[in-house]
Amino acid sequence: MKILVVEDDVKIAGAVRRGLESESFSVDVARDGLDGLWMANEGAYDLIVLDIMLPGRNGYEVCRDLREADNWTPVLMLTAKDGDLDEAEALDTGADDYVTKPFSMVSLVARIRALLRRSAGGNPAPLAAGDLRIDPVRRRVWRGDDEVVLTARQFEVLEFFMRRVGQVLSKHEILGGVWSYDFDGDPNIVEVYVRRLRRRVDEPFGRRSIETLRGQGYRLDPDGG
Repeated sequence: MKILVVEDDVKIAGAVRRGLESESFSVDVARDGLDGLWMANEGAYDLIVLDIMLPGRNGYEVCRDLREADNWTPVLMLTAKDGDLDEAEALDTGADDYVTKPFSMVSLVARIRALLRRSAGGNPAPLAAGDLRIDPVRRRVWRGDDEVVLTARQFEVLEFFMRRVGQVLSKHEILGGVWSYDFDGDPNIVEVYVRRLRRRVDEPFGRRSIETLRGQGYRLDPDGG
């Protein structure tokens, strides 16, 4: 799947690009509305992530121009604003969905996958690591034949691990992927959620699948017993 990101903030554009590439998407980036409009019309993209506040031509104008040119590539708008009028204008100009900054990569990827399913039909496959399974669509979790109930945030942390089985994930990577690219709270929140996950998906079943690697981060071992 090929995605165009139109975002003038270098930090945000870089974070979104890295996050999407880690999910196996191919990503191109445009820094202003005029370049974004040209690339969207010239390239074959499966989806466009479009910021509203852009130099050259704003996101509303870019989206309106695309639709007037009969370009119906799904558009997910990003906005730093938070209000019904901004959301309504985004949808009125032809956007398919919107996300308000700051956002987590898990949330952004979930919205993108939903739009891609809507445009192509079908659902993402369940994920498995040993006898630990999750259904990303219904947001359900099983250890063997037993269903495990998680909170929304616990599920997001587990899904982040499940999509990177065997990889060593730093605290910074987990914060950026699950919470937000500009999270400025206590980074120890990661340790809190890892402990909670262990109590839900590991300890009751005699497993040790979520490993701590001192000085490096965490890793989900599918064979952790």
